[in-house]
Amino acid sequence: MAYSTQKETERAVLVGIIYRNKEDVNAQLKELERLAETAGVEVLGKTHQLIREVTPATLIGEGKVEEVKQMIESTGANLVIFDDELSGSQAKNLSEIFGVKVIDRIMLILDIFAGRAISNEGKLQVELAQLKYNLPRLASIKGTSGRFGSGGVGMRGPGETKLELDRRIAQDNILKLEKEIVKIKQNREVQKKSRNTSGVFKVAIVGYTNAGKSTLLNLISKAGIYADDKLFATLDTTSRNVYLEYGKKIVLTDTVGFISKLPHNLVDAFASTLEEAKDADLILHVIDASNIDHDKQIETVNDVLEKNKIIAPVLKVYNKCDLVDKNKFDDGICISAKKNIGIAELKAEIIKYM
Repeated sequence: MAYSTQKETERAVLVGIIYRNKEDVNAQLKELERLAETAGVEVLGKTHQLIREVTPATLIGEGKVEEVKQMIESTGANLVIFDDELSGSQAKNLSEIFGVKVIDRIMLILDIFAGRAISNEGKLQVELAQLKYNLPRLASIKGTSGRFGSGGVGMRGPGETKLELDRRIAQDNILKLEKEIVKIKQNREVQKKSRNTSGVFKVAIVGYTNAGKSTLLNLISKAGIYADDKLFATLDTTSRNVYLEYGKKIVLTDTVGFISKLPHNLVDAFASTLEEAKDADLILHVIDASNIDHDKQIETVNDVLEKNKIIAPVLKVYNKCDLVDKNKFDDGICISAKKNIGIAELKAEIIKYM
């Protein structure tokens, strides 16, 4: 099962990649830094490169490789995190050049998920995603010198033992996990059919990670679930009965937060939360109105909903409106879940859909 391994303090240099001039690398690196901090990593430096032609062996060019190497030496970093996916050979080559562990954004997110999954299904899904990610990289990981094969961020979950397994055993483990998850899904389908016969109106909360979904659920339902100012503070689905005005009752479900560049294996891994959204009568799309990149975050969430064919009506809920001019957001409901502002209006709007 997925588990967290004890690790020394990680001190990282972040490397952002731009393929088009119009991309906002500062926003990308800021989010990568938040992810690193969520994983308990101290960020010592950041750099980026506009890539017009990929260098197959190292992704970035020779000059940028040398710059990152100098940053490692000057800061004492023991980890390099790339914002784009690295192949196994690229990670190995870079690790040998830098003399420290090199991981990418996907491995970082997998590490966070491994540390946050609580339910049995969540843990199995994280382990499956890790194995699928590591399978084509086994040869490179096994052959890497330095700290790449050691503990630390990116090495939670299956850990070193499974990374040392040969390809055949890894594939057997993947098949075994997939069978276990199928059984869990079948049981969930039975439970879902039972809930559907109740006729209760179902509302699913979706949104970019750290938009305030869990805080909103806690406020409306007094659920008491964990909520924090961190990316992916919660990963498992939580459903609560909520009684609105006029005797109206709904089942309110919180789902895992979305994020840009989310690996498809992770989308698959948390299909259970998306299934709750598919089954919903109404989607509350919670948006962090105070985030300067909220438009891009809205696009990311809409893209995930569209790809997973979630067609329920969507009500935009702009959270943290106490921090901004709420008059700018006239296509939804403005609230502050933290300060209990606008909640009565939100409940009244939900009732209109029932």
